[in-house]
Amino acid sequence: MTHFTRYTFRVEWSEEDGEHVALCAEFPSLSYLADTPAKAISGMVKLLEEVVEDMIENGEAVPEPLAAKKYSGKFQVRIPPAQHRALAIQAAEQGVSLNRLISSKLAG
Repeated sequence: MTHFTRYTFRVEWSEEDGEHVALCAEFPSLSYLADTPAKAISGMVKLLEEVVEDMIENGEAVPEPLAAKKYSGKFQVRIPPAQHRALAIQAAEQGVSLNRLISSKLAG
């Protein structure tokens, strides 16, 4: 059974539509417009229920909520050698590891 409230939601104002729009990270093609943020989220949850039911009926894989996934805290990124060198120099000049430098840049 899917717990629809465990998905990752965001509500923002749509100037173009003149309403609040609810979005779901796990279903990037879906959105729901409403006059209040609460109605937008409520509408999105109902829409997800319908979409997931349809996916199950058609044998499609239903996305797992991002909150339910386990993250190791590690990922690899490929960058040009010159950029790698420049970052290594910055880290050395600051007296920190390359990992700490990159973490602080990502956080900032």
